[in-house]
Order: sequence, then structure tokens, then C-alpha cells
Amino acid sequence: MPIRNEPWHTGTPCWVDLESDDIPAACAFYARLFGWSYEEAPGDSGGYAFALLDGRRAAGIGPRSEDPQGPPAWMTYLAADNADQVAGWITAAGGIVMVPAFDVMEAGRMLVAADGAGAVFGVWQARSSIGAQVRGEHGALCWSELHTRDYAGSKDFYARVFGYAYQAISDTDDFRYAGFRPVGADMDFGAVFEDNRSPAEVPNYWLPWFAVGDVDGVSGTAAELGARTLMPPADSDYGRMAVLAGPEGEPFGIIDPRMPEGSA
Repeated sequence: MPIRNEPWHTGTPCWVDLESDDIPAACAFYARLFGWSYEEAPGDSGGYAFALLDGRRAAGIGPRSEDPQGPPAWMTYLAADNADQVAGWITAAGGIVMVPAFDVMEAGRMLVAADGAGAVFGVWQARSSIGAQVRGEHGALCWSELHTRDYAGSKDFYARVFGYAYQAISDTDDFRYAGFRPVGADMDFGAVFEDNRSPAEVPNYWLPWFAVGDVDGVSGTAAELGARTLMPPADSDYGRMAVLAGPEGEPFGIIDPRMPEGSA
């Protein structure tokens, strides 16, 4: 199991959490799906729960904000050495800081922002908590995908704020998709996807992908538990995959990841 004990490189998707209207029900759903167990966050956290794999933190499930915008959704957090400094870079690059940086007890410092195309994300400055301690195993985050209608503008925004370098995976009118690599990282951690097929009322968004060993089996279990299938299981160069919407409507991907032929 790939374990992380050091803070993630700046710009790395280091954490995901679900803002839920029914935390116990959400915890039960993902426990069945991914084998998560849980520990409650300390202090007055509103019932926020850390999802664990073999005792290591993989994700979080917490309460919705007092004035939620839209349905429940997964939030992707990008690592930062200095959240306050990143806030300035976000504004300078045309984004909006929606929730200014604040301390989360001794765990770290965070903010919530929207990029120049409106996709919402969090920023996490690690102190005692680095975010995810496990990655790429069954039930853990393995890929983070930005769905945007402003492909060039979104790539420019994250390059300016986090220093992303991009590798084009496809660059046709039908499919534009580029992997991104944070500064100092030795691999891509996600991609920017030109998504012109989502309904107009759906904002640009970050889609988390979780690794699983049996995409068809997990998809079937999810359906039995009240999830919807947004993209049925299908093979790809990077593994069999599907996109689901949880019982509260939150979209997420599942994939049995593998390297394509010819990759190092």
C-alpha cells in the first residue's frame, strides 16, 4: 500500500471530502463500497469523520456549510506550503477566494476558492495532518480530474497558481485531455479535461477517482445502495472505469488502474 508520511508537493491533490446532508448514511454507503472504517474528528467538527484504510486516513465525510451552494459534492484539496500566499496567487490569476484561510486546530490551515472558470477547490497547508496518508489502493484516491469548458484558461490558471506542467494525452476537437504534474513530483496526479458535454446548469468541477479492484462489482453494489451510474463500466488504456453518483447525487469515478502498454 503506497503510504505517505511527508507533506505533499504544492499543488498535489492531497485530500478529498464529501459535504453530506446525512453523514451516517454517507459513511455507511462508502464503507460498503470501499471498505472504509471511520474515526470522528476531534473538537466541535459537526460530526466530521475521517475515512480510514488499514488505520490510515484516505478521505473525509462532513456536514454541509450553513448556506450550501448546489447539491452535496466531493471537494478536492490542493496542497500548499503557505495557504495565505496561495490566496493572493489565486486572486491574481483571476480566481475567487470564497472562504479565506483559517486554522483547523493544529491540523493545518485551509481555504476554499474557485478558479477563473468557476470550479471550486480547497487549499490545504499541512501542519500535524498532511491530508491523505494512502493513495492508489482499493478505496483510496488515485486520480483527480478537472472538468472545464475553458480548457486553455483553466490550464493557465493552475500553472500560474501551482506551477503545473502539462502533458497532452489527447488534443483533438473531440477529446482534449492533459495530465498535470505538480512541481517536484515525479508523476502526474490528475488531468484537465475539456468537458463540453455536461448540461449547461452543471458548473465546472473537480472529479475524484478512487481505485478499486472490481469496477463492475463495485458499480453493482453502488446501484443496490441507491447510487446512479453516470458512465457504465468500460475499458480504457488506463484500466476499467466507471463514473457514479452517490445517493446524495455526488459524482465520483472508480477505476482499476493500470499503466498503458509502453509506459514506464
